[in-house]
Amino acid sequence: MDVLVDEGRWIASQITKARFVELPGSDHLMWAGDADTILNEVEAFLTGVRRGPTSDRVLTTVLFTDIAGSTERAAEMGDHDWAGLIERHHAAIRRELNRFQGHEVDTAGDGFLARFDGPARAVRCAIAAGDAVRALGLEIRAGIHTGEVELFGDAVRGLAVHIGARVAALVEPAEVLVTSTVKDLVAGSGLVFEDAGEHELKGVPGRWRLYRVVK
Repeated sequence: MDVLVDEGRWIASQITKARFVELPGSDHLMWAGDADTILNEVEAFLTGVRRGPTSDRVLTTVLFTDIAGSTERAAEMGDHDWAGLIERHHAAIRRELNRFQGHEVDTAGDGFLARFDGPARAVRCAIAAGDAVRALGLEIRAGIHTGEVELFGDAVRGLAVHIGARVAALVEPAEVLVTSTVKDLVAGSGLVFEDAGEHELKGVPGRWRLYRVVK
């Protein structure tokens, strides 16, 4: 086996349409060390396409929360005091996420997006989070849906995320709304729901029956 770089470069120059690629590292055997990098180069040469990062598609429960009446409250309090209250709100939400094994995905302004491995934990987290921020004089709205998503590092993408966001947009202050998918999956958990009717979710096909969490 030729292992000298100059020899490899010369061999490639003698083969029509060959491409010489020098990779970092000290391994000479193609099955040793970073074999994936070698395989990626071979695939790109044979197919003419270099694959991007792969996604991990999983079943998960997404929870969206935001503060009810946040704009009016911010105007009333002023920027400095509102910023301090938001900081305490975020800390309270994160404590509940940690308690119920939720994973924070994103936060923007006064809203959170989190994901959970189990829908019952997501519902109980939403209830507990509402109680926690109520002690700060705030009310939150929470929308929950379970479906398949694609994980890209810490980010989540997919229709299930859009559905969760649309459900959250329909929630009233101090309310937790879930889709029928969530309700069906938590059967036997002891959680109680009441019918909140059928709704159109903007950009999502069909009509969706939602349920209100009853403590």
